[in-house]
Amino acid sequence: MSGPVPGTERVNWKDPLSVGHFLVNNALIEDAAADDAATDSLAEKGLSLQSCRLTAREDLVVAGWFLVEIVFDRISVICGTAPVETEQLIPDGSTAKAGETIGEIRGAVSTILRGERLALNLLCRLSGIATHTRMFTLRVSGTGVEILDTRKTTPCFRALERYAVRMGGGVNHRFDLAEMAMIKDNHIAAVGGMDELRKVATRLKAAGSRIEIEIDSLEQLPSVLEMDPDRILLDNMTPSELEKAVATALGSGCYMEASGGITIDNLLRTAETGIDGISSGALTHSAVWADIGFDWSSK
Repeated sequence: MSGPVPGTERVNWKDPLSVGHFLVNNALIEDAAADDAATDSLAEKGLSLQSCRLTAREDLVVAGWFLVEIVFDRISVICGTAPVETEQLIPDGSTAKAGETIGEIRGAVSTILRGERLALNLLCRLSGIATHTRMFTLRVSGTGVEILDTRKTTPCFRALERYAVRMGGGVNHRFDLAEMAMIKDNHIAAVGGMDELRKVATRLKAAGSRIEIEIDSLEQLPSVLEMDPDRILLDNMTPSELEKAVATALGSGCYMEASGGITIDNLLRTAETGIDGISSGALTHSAVWADIGFDWSSK
């Protein structure tokens, strides 16, 4: 492959703060924040100070306040106004009850107007993922089962969405294709079946790669266990099948992960089968944005 896209060379894609700066910078360009005609028309009044509150309109788990800070820090530089003062009152990973103030900001009217939508978009998105994840983790509380995310994330937002999963009590799976070798059904089909898979697993282990192998039937399990992978992904299996798989793998030291067809309604039953983790793309791709208000104080 060719080198990094110009402008992304210094982005650490695994660091939420680094990604946050990169995305905010580009999002402000996308939104033409420096060319807001409505705000420009305020003239001197745009330099007056304004206090605002970000308020939870429903019970939610807070995630992403640092992005609010980045938005207003950056706009202050672009507009040449005094830095915006921010104070987070409910920390990331904590629950905000409906009506509670998550944080407060104070700064020039023009600065706040240019950034309020972007700041709110980011906070609502990440808090929505954290809230959705918390619902999953609470459902399996006491079982010892980990709730895992997947690579089904918004492109370039992965570090931020994974951060939100952690704030909700979830556990991050592999970050990218390089972090762990996951052999899925299409890989098995490409190499010609389970017999050829042994050669693939041997090459990967010789190279020092961590390995996870996906199976969709109990018949495949004994052969895969002989390959000594780090993890086995049990795809679209019923609770009774999962119980049999766990019993078969007992003592192997292999991490057993369930995925596919898992909803909030069957989550606990799945966790009670004895598996180690449950992965769900729904944590990120199906989370509803949290309802947060950006409330201006009255003059």
